[in-house]
Amino acid sequence: MKTFCGRANPTTGAMEWLEEDENYDYHQEIARSRYADMLHDKDRNVKYYQGIRAAVNRVKERGEKAIVLDIGTGTGLLSMMAASAGADFCYAVEVFKPMANAAVKIVEKNGFGDKIKVINKHSTEVTVGPDGDMQCRANILVTELFDTELIGEGALPTYEHAHKYLVQEGCEAVPHRATVYVQLVESKRMWSWNKLFPVHVEAEDGEKIIVSPSEMEDCPGVPSVCDIQLNQMPSSDFTILSDVVTMFSVDFSKPVRSASTSYRVQLEPVKSGKAQIVLSWWDIDMDPSGMINCTMAPYWVKSTSAFQWRDHWMQCVYFLPNEEPVLQGEKVYLTACRDEYSVWYKLQKARGEEENKAAVHVQSPVCRCQAHLLWNRPRFGQLNDQNRTRQYIKALMKVLKTDSVCLCISDGSLLPVLAHYLGAKQVQQYATFFFFKFFKANNLEDKIKIIEARPELLTSSHLEDKKISVLVGEPFFTTSLLPWHNLYFWYARTAVTSHLTSSVTVLPQSASLHMMIVEFQDLWRIRSPCGTCEGFDVQTMDDMIKNSLNFRESKEAEPHPLWEYPCKSLSDPQEVLTFDFRKTVPEYSLSTEGSVNLLRKGKSHGAVLWMEYHLAAGISVNTGLMQISNEKGNCEWNPHCKQAVYFFSSVIESETLLDLPSAVTYAINFNTKTGEITMDFKL
Repeated sequence: MKTFCGRANPTTGAMEWLEEDENYDYHQEIARSRYADMLHDKDRNVKYYQGIRAAVNRVKERGEKAIVLDIGTGTGLLSMMAASAGADFCYAVEVFKPMANAAVKIVEKNGFGDKIKVINKHSTEVTVGPDGDMQCRANILVTELFDTELIGEGALPTYEHAHKYLVQEGCEAVPHRATVYVQLVESKRMWSWNKLFPVHVEAEDGEKIIVSPSEMEDCPGVPSVCDIQLNQMPSSDFTILSDVVTMFSVDFSKPVRSASTSYRVQLEPVKSGKAQIVLSWWDIDMDPSGMINCTMAPYWVKSTSAFQWRDHWMQCVYFLPNEEPVLQGEKVYLTACRDEYSVWYKLQKARGEEENKAAVHVQSPVCRCQAHLLWNRPRFGQLNDQNRTRQYIKALMKVLKTDSVCLCISDGSLLPVLAHYLGAKQVQQYATFFFFKFFKANNLEDKIKIIEARPELLTSSHLEDKKISVLVGEPFFTTSLLPWHNLYFWYARTAVTSHLTSSVTVLPQSASLHMMIVEFQDLWRIRSPCGTCEGFDVQTMDDMIKNSLNFRESKEAEPHPLWEYPCKSLSDPQEVLTFDFRKTVPEYSLSTEGSVNLLRKGKSHGAVLWMEYHLAAGISVNTGLMQISNEKGNCEWNPHCKQAVYFFSSVIESETLLDLPSAVTYAINFNTKTGEITMDFKL
């Protein structure tokens, strides 16, 4: 059966109706899932297996049958571990139907069909009794329901329900407990992901400073956690202000409460500074004694010898509502509040005991200024990047004249303000209501006109019957996922053609797509088949992911922020396509074929693609590779943008330089009707 799905095309801006297979959503979810990453997480798997063996032994030593409940079984891996450790029976619960079907096949294939029952339900719908899904309550509870924030996938309400209705009192639990740790830091880099810093502009009539509205300065931001690979954050980018302390822990073998609550710890700053950020991570003890421990601690807390790369669990960055000055040795209180699914923090000076207690429960942060809803964290970082802003200022100074009538097409951009300060006669911008507050804070509300009509609906009355002489864009659009989605600027430019002067200046004047072959240090694992995991055959899972990846006729590139995922270049970067914004979007497709030589030995895991925007002669901004930093080919990437990664379906390995230069051939096509880029690589 086919179904029609509506979507706004991120590149062309058009509303489209696509005919999709009814399982389209399943395929999307499976293809982009993190199952492979979890199965490759050796540390996690070994520790779970050790914990499960120990729990089964403890139950058997009491002379009881070992009945296991495994919630969120996925591939059935943890249930198979329990069965092979001697459990008498396992109930494996999995709500996602395609996954539950795969688990049934994997369990059968590994010979545990008589010991494991897969239940395709949400655990809160599972029934117990002679006619129920489970014959009796379990005495061992095994789960893997955690995300980077620990509780974001609903672990607490799931455990709360399981203890009430599905497991015996005093049951064994694997993991036995989880502990959340925090550390207070100052970091201009991380703080730049949450607040807009003043922008300095050298104009003809002196220095101008662009400032934020006061509501933005005081806004606590959004409650969603910022989860990143903190191990890629150099120690020079933050200053540690406190020791690592335990914030709270949860014992999973006892009844769990999911109701909102708060925890408070006293911190003694080890250094004076501005407290801006709470860094946080957790560990899990698989056994009551804490001998089997799996930790997410970053590199400066634990020795790297124990380091296990994983992408399904990372570390958390929490932004305090405001930066607070702290003094070395002068105690402060850190409060963590949580609801069922998220955590947030507040810092208070250590005053009288009673006064502090009164103010403990803090409301979940709600963005009041709209900026945190309009700009995500990398976007804040991008707007705060002074080097990038300087490039736009340089380019605008080149193209603006005193009689310039300027239109800006970009989401939530500071370009109109820059254009006004640099001397444009009239500036118009597509913007949301938030920008009115922004202009007001800078006394520009009567200087820059906000247009709310879409580009294709623009009329001369919107422009007060004037023609546009300078069309500018960064370009940046909130709907863009892949680098080339920002080519929407080209489509918008085409839509407003009739409103442009014949000698219009378009900034950027053009864009180019670049590509490079790389070897990833770790990211390859998320798309790599597992085969066997801790001795269990999970090939069925590999086949299912492969089938979903192949569901689309052509494989697609996927967005990743590569500053978090080290890789080395095996080829030189190559420009593969150019887009001339001075002309309208052509009717025909743009395509290219060629080959790229491999210059370094290594495993060719895939190609990375990114855009470069040529603002004006000799001035450009790059959204991808900043530099190849050494002869080993280690890459530095633009930290504010996601790059596109196309994983090769087979990896070629050139171990010796004798194999070089082998080449990778490519064919890349930009369909101007659909705005989609398709690509094919042959090794």
